[in-house]
Amino acid sequence: MKPKNLIVFDMDGVIIDVSNSYRDVVRQTTKQFFNPAKAANQLPEPLFELSDLAVVKQSGGLNNDWDLTVAVINLLFTQVDALKAHESPDPWDRYRQTMCKCNLNRLADFLASTDNPLKSLLNQWGKPEHPFIAGLYGGDVSSGNIIKQIFQEIYLGSALFKSTYQMEPKIYRGKGYILREKLLIDRSILAELSQENILAIATGRPGSEAEYPLKHFQLRPFFPVVMTLDDCVKEEKRILAEEGRAVSLSKPDPFMLDVIAEGYRNTVNRFFYIGDMPDDMLAAARSRFRFKSIGILISAPDKSSLKKNLQRAGADYVVEDFESLKKIIL
Repeated sequence: MKPKNLIVFDMDGVIIDVSNSYRDVVRQTTKQFFNPAKAANQLPEPLFELSDLAVVKQSGGLNNDWDLTVAVINLLFTQVDALKAHESPDPWDRYRQTMCKCNLNRLADFLASTDNPLKSLLNQWGKPEHPFIAGLYGGDVSSGNIIKQIFQEIYLGSALFKSTYQMEPKIYRGKGYILREKLLIDRSILAELSQENILAIATGRPGSEAEYPLKHFQLRPFFPVVMTLDDCVKEEKRILAEEGRAVSLSKPDPFMLDVIAEGYRNTVNRFFYIGDMPDDMLAAARSRFRFKSIGILISAPDKSSLKKNLQRAGADYVVEDFESLKKIIL
């Protein structure tokens, strides 16, 4: 008897609780970014609430939490009296020299006096792009991407950062926030789902960061297929080289879903994608395989708001927990 369904899971906020890892790393990276500026010690702690960050995350069009971090820094930078960027060819020197001349008094006052400051700035400015910040987000770790490097140092921690990038961290030398991640789904539920269905993962994480929690929480045997950011980047490079087109295949593009589904098109009856962001719902809707999209609210700081955003993005179902999910699929 052929399996009933192909069930594809997003990872962050669905299988893995990242509120104390990726999401808090966004906040800590932002704080570290502003740290060289004058009056940085006046910034509130925490810089903003994670529920406020969720508003930016749910606004869509952000491929990963590096992009989310840059979006947040750009929003906060609208409240900084910035001087002309230093012209040093070295990105770290340019970053430090420019930030040392900035004054954060106005930003500190704004954060202290405004409820949901990120939401307020998003409503006022949309997603601004400051040239100085854009200049610190090109390339990769070790090749000029200051913001991504700070993020990766905090997320991975000193030892894992060194082993991943073969270089010493510049900003953060503590334990990685990756160690704070927790499991959102009970292994017994995955075992039950995998009995008569095929399970897979489509995540915006890089490959190594997707494999780490799967091995750590002993989930790898449940997922015969795992698609990650690495797969998207590889295909993007192929298209650019062979066709001369620059494309983004991260969600909401359905690339990962289509690749997974293609391998099982003749062996399953139905296709489901479970995610926690509007872009997940859009990816399912755009897939060639008519995925049913299931939005899950299990890790949302504001479930009511997320539910509306998921429905607005076309979710076929919205559930609060995995028991409710089982009623749809099994």
